[in-house]
Amino acid sequence: MTPTTSCEKYTIAVLGGGSFGTALSDISATNGHDVRLWVRSAEQAKGINRDHINHRYLPELAVNPSVVATTRLEEATDNADIVFIAIPSQSFREVVKKATPWLKSKIIISTTKGIEPQTFDLMSQILQEEVVSPRVGVLSGPNLAKEIVAKAVTATVIASEDENLCKIIQQVLHCDYFRVYSNRDVYGVELAGALKNIYAIVSGIGVAMGMGENTKSMLITRSLAEMSRFAVKMGANPLTFLGLAGVGDLIATCTSSLSRNYRVGYALGQGYTLKEAESQLGQVAEGVNTLKQVQQKAQELEVYMPLVNGLYSIIFEGKDIHTLVKGMMQREQKTDVEFMVPHQ
Repeated sequence: MTPTTSCEKYTIAVLGGGSFGTALSDISATNGHDVRLWVRSAEQAKGINRDHINHRYLPELAVNPSVVATTRLEEATDNADIVFIAIPSQSFREVVKKATPWLKSKIIISTTKGIEPQTFDLMSQILQEEVVSPRVGVLSGPNLAKEIVAKAVTATVIASEDENLCKIIQQVLHCDYFRVYSNRDVYGVELAGALKNIYAIVSGIGVAMGMGENTKSMLITRSLAEMSRFAVKMGANPLTFLGLAGVGDLIATCTSSLSRNYRVGYALGQGYTLKEAESQLGQVAEGVNTLKQVQQKAQELEVYMPLVNGLYSIIFEGKDIHTLVKGMMQREQKTDVEFMVPHQ
């Protein structure tokens, strides 16, 4: 791998020893930055420091040997210039609160694709609420961690209104297999990353049930219409959903068995219960929790979301799984492309 050409080096903390946190640590360290990876498990930290392998999440792939894993938040964050946070949305605020004494005025990048229960806050909003004077950005896109660590060519989006922040993150992470684009629509990029997890579950169900290629393409394009319709109602820019964080991430998670949410959906389509599907996965599938929040919010805002409503009825109301596509086909026929710019 060719490291970044810039001579400026940063001290970087990555909070979260899952697949994506490990991938970010590996890229940053290989680019010559000083990296501390915070994990909860002492055994996991020992494995990374001794064997340079994340035995729990990426046992078949090596991590740059200069990555130092620790279970102490202060050790990871105190001297850091940049903090990447890659932890599940359910525990995001809890961890941020614990790390607050060492986060003031730092560059903090959320990579978590989820919505906090009860508040409907996205992770960047939690950072603004909990941290003193943070410089906040969001990293999102079609970023399957196993492919990144295996050095497959990948692109992502850094979203922030802070142009200098975007340039710094582009410098830190850019290499010959990882390219970083920028976007000012923080809310849209972050919301797209959360919403697509719902539709990855739908897609996994469909594949397990043997749906054809026509059906797959219909589900993905109608998913894009549905999630962008909801996002615009929430104040996002619809054009964001035509980029990597929108349609790019949607395609990746709706078509790959590396996607955790897709795998949960596939198990559901095979007849397993949600509990059994999540047990097979062994990791958090953000889409299940996001589904609850979005279904409730869509009802409040009166946003037309038949796929969300169908999946909700299957997972939380015990409806027959075959009703999802059948119900969609019986709905009112809408226009193909929303937010179309009229001809002059």
